[in-house]
Order: sequence, then structure tokens, then C-alpha cells
Amino acid sequence: MNILFTITLTVHIIVGLAVIGLVLIQHGKGADMGAAFGSGASGSLFGATGSANFLSRSTAVLAAIFFLTSLSLAYMASQRPATAGTSVTDTVKTESVVPAAPVQPDVQDDSKAKNIPK
Repeated sequence: MNILFTITLTVHIIVGLAVIGLVLIQHGKGADMGAAFGSGASGSLFGATGSANFLSRSTAVLAAIFFLTSLSLAYMASQRPATAGTSVTDTVKTESVVPAAPVQPDVQDDSKAKNIPK
């Protein structure tokens, strides 16, 4: 199960980085919006964009894979057996705190400490 978890986590990270890269490469929908205000002709201002190109389809596929790996990682993490002492509160040692008896200094007879009222 540990090997499957590692493989799924590796695929999840690689797919996540690929989705980020593909989203940054793509041309935005609102990039041609300035064309509507006189700077040129735009074929799709808030309208249909036509068929999806390779980048948008591959982004959709990678996003679906990312979603599936997220669900599988969550499932694998919830199915791991709980071992004793994995919680922070379980690892704290409980000690009873008993105050120590006050230390009485040795008082010599020639000292003035015995004249202090108690």
C-alpha cells in the first residue's frame, strides 16, 4: 500500500505542475476584449469560441486526472491504520507536579538570621 501511495502522490504532483504550466501557456478568453472597443475585429466576444483546441482538451484531461488522484490520496490516507503515539497529545508525557519542600538554610548561632520574625 505504501508503494501505491508513493506512486499516486508522484503522479499527483507531476499532473498538478503540468496543469499549472498549461494554464499559463493558454490564451485567455478576455484577451481579445479590447478588439470590441475599436482596436480590431474579434470573432468571439462573450460568444461561442468554437471547438476546443489541443491545449484546452489536454488541460481538461489533466484536471480530471488531478481530481481522481486527489480523491484516491484522500481515501488512502483515511484507510491507514492508526498507530499508537502518532498524535501530538499522545506523545506528551504526563508528570505529576509536586512542589518541593522549602529548603531551610543552616542558621549558625552567631548569625543575625535567627532574629528575623516569622
